[in-house]
Amino acid sequence: MILIRIRMPNSTRKKVHKDMLSDLPECIILHILSSLNTKDAVRTCILSSRWKDLWKRLPALSFDYRDFRTGDIFNEFVFKALSLRDSSISLHTLDFDNRICRLEPRLLRFVVDSTILHNVQRFGLSAASGTAQIPPELFSLKTLTHLSLAISNSKRDFEHISLNLPSLTYLKLSIHHAMETPFPNSLCLPTLSTLELDNVTFYVGNNGCAEPFSTFSKLISLSISECTVKGAGTLCISSASLVNFSMYIESDEDDYYKIVLCTPGLRTFAFSGYPYQDISWSNVSSLEHVDIDAEVFLSSCGPPFFLFKWLLEFVNIKSLTVTASTLQALSLIPGLLEFKIPSLDKLKSLRVRIDEIQYGLRMALCEDKLMNIKSMEEAARIKKAFDLGLQPSPLVPDGVVDFLLQNSPSAEVDFVDGRKKKPLKKRNLQLESALRGCYNPSEFRYNTSM
Repeated sequence: MILIRIRMPNSTRKKVHKDMLSDLPECIILHILSSLNTKDAVRTCILSSRWKDLWKRLPALSFDYRDFRTGDIFNEFVFKALSLRDSSISLHTLDFDNRICRLEPRLLRFVVDSTILHNVQRFGLSAASGTAQIPPELFSLKTLTHLSLAISNSKRDFEHISLNLPSLTYLKLSIHHAMETPFPNSLCLPTLSTLELDNVTFYVGNNGCAEPFSTFSKLISLSISECTVKGAGTLCISSASLVNFSMYIESDEDDYYKIVLCTPGLRTFAFSGYPYQDISWSNVSSLEHVDIDAEVFLSSCGPPFFLFKWLLEFVNIKSLTVTASTLQALSLIPGLLEFKIPSLDKLKSLRVRIDEIQYGLRMALCEDKLMNIKSMEEAARIKKAFDLGLQPSPLVPDGVVDFLLQNSPSAEVDFVDGRKKKPLKKRNLQLESALRGCYNPSEFRYNTSM
């Protein structure tokens, strides 16, 4: 390797070290600072006299308790940052994350009041509080377009919640703890296009069905994660406008419920987790793209026949993405390779993501392999190989890819290694330590070690 060192004239070097960032228009600088968390944005006040008050005019604020040493320091910072902010500048986005530290009711009141006062459009709240502690005025703010709530809740809290948000297009509702929290009944969201739900319970009516989404006439994307149906009823997803639907299920097979899709416009379906839900695909003729990342329980709950049943319904799809784990799960179905399926005949693309085979699936594969082993020594050897992660080998089971392509042999096949890469370079701890000391002592009297 030949190294060439070029020495620049003094005049050129001075130009290189010029503070070009400060020469940018203020609107661009504010846009850059808005991408930082508010604590780091405040630290820029020491850079120069021009930067002293720039953070006070930010259109977006983000407060995260993880950036602070104690909850009291975090609470004081939020109070001061919102109080010192230039109130003549509109506040577009406000994110508040305090899901572990003790949350003072007056601070939550102050945050919500600031949201209402400035007609915030995007508001995010993550807190160890329920909806009963949130000032109800938030749920009727006409300017809100995006609302994200990650909270601890109780059934009683949600029985009285009412959302009347005429401009809302995005709603994310996450429940921190696995408690029975019903999906709100009183919702007036005429412009809602994206809905994400986590740990929510749907209650069935007298007909044994829960149909919570039929009133959302403009819903385009729906994501449900770890959601359940009370009484093992049927979840009916009825929407003429729905285009994208994704599911994540990690609960055991005892938490069973049926899903009926009445979504004639559905184009993409993504699933991750344990495929033990019976899904009716009777009205999904427009479905084109499917992504499945399936696992299997360690307990002996039998082969994933529901997953096989899903494949039989994918008549019109053009692209299918599966993980190696999904293929391994399919391989547990007895005589799989002998089946002639009537579907997947319009497939243009098959994408296989090579992922890490999790312990539960490895043990299920091990048990399946031991069924035909009579030698104790060989059984011990196989168990050890699975325990050490040396099995299954190969990660993509023989014949399963060809099974999926039996009606579309000319489809393009792509294998992608999605396993974890080597860790990145070590963080520059000295630089980070120096940045932690940047603050304005005249306005913020918190400890530099926070």
